Amino acid sequence: MKKEKIALQAYSVRDQLQEDFFGTLKKIKEYGYSGVEFAGLYGNDPLEVKKACEEMGLIPLSAHVPFAELMDRMEETIDCYKKLGVKYVVIPYLTPEYRPGTPGFQTVIDGARKIGEALAREGMVLQYHNHDFEFARIDGEYALDILYREVGPELLQTQLDTCWVNVGGVNPAEYVKKYAGRIPTVHLKDFAGSKSENMYALIGIDEDKKKETEGDFEFRPLGKGVQNFPAIVKAADEGGAEWFIVEQDAPSMGYTSLECAQISAKYLLENIAE
Repeated sequence: MKKEKIALQAYSVRDQLQEDFFGTLKKIKEYGYSGVEFAGLYGNDPLEVKKACEEMGLIPLSAHVPFAELMDRMEETIDCYKKLGVKYVVIPYLTPEYRPGTPGFQTVIDGARKIGEALAREGMVLQYHNHDFEFARIDGEYALDILYREVGPELLQTQLDTCWVNVGGVNPAEYVKKYAGRIPTVHLKDFAGSKSENMYALIGIDEDKKKETEGDFEFRPLGKGVQNFPAIVKAADEGGAEWFIVEQDAPSMGYTSLECAQISAKYLLENIAE
């Protein structure tokens, strides 16, 4: 892992971006991140955001964009992120009607082909960011593997979220190795506790479900949880990963979202990055 190839998923500090979008981007750069993966622009013009990033020395690397938005307003949405200057557009999450085990999952497979083709025409790349539910088996095969088999690497690259891989019951380092050559970006995310019903409340979904019992699942800054990042990073490096993206869906351990982002950057820069 190269120090200049560490980015932050902006969703990690969404509370701060809502209050001070450009000031928060500046802090991301100050913490040692070289790139940013966006999750919405908070009403800001993509050209203005691109210019601000250039002035800060922050690379607008990629963007998480909901599947429905990409399908419903494909041309308009791709044009927005082309103006921003990102290389990667990422399907970040599937709502229940599109998940494995429903007829909608085939819609995702077919849609990913169309989106991938449209992005490729613009010199951009489609990726898919997993959670744990893609590790449901369909005829003995992980649904995530089916997606990547059905939509080839020329149209769809992986963005493996190593936290959710682990939560899905799979060794993250070993799974990263499976997609060597198809992992331009990898999500680094730490956690503690075990899989529980309230997990998605922590990522801004099902917020009516409250954390009630000690030992529940909790996102944590890198190095504060259970993940074996030296092994994960080594596997990703060997597999050709270009960027490592830090993500923490919710702050924890008494830290603010910005403090969590700073702790994670410090951990990577001091312990793993070269």
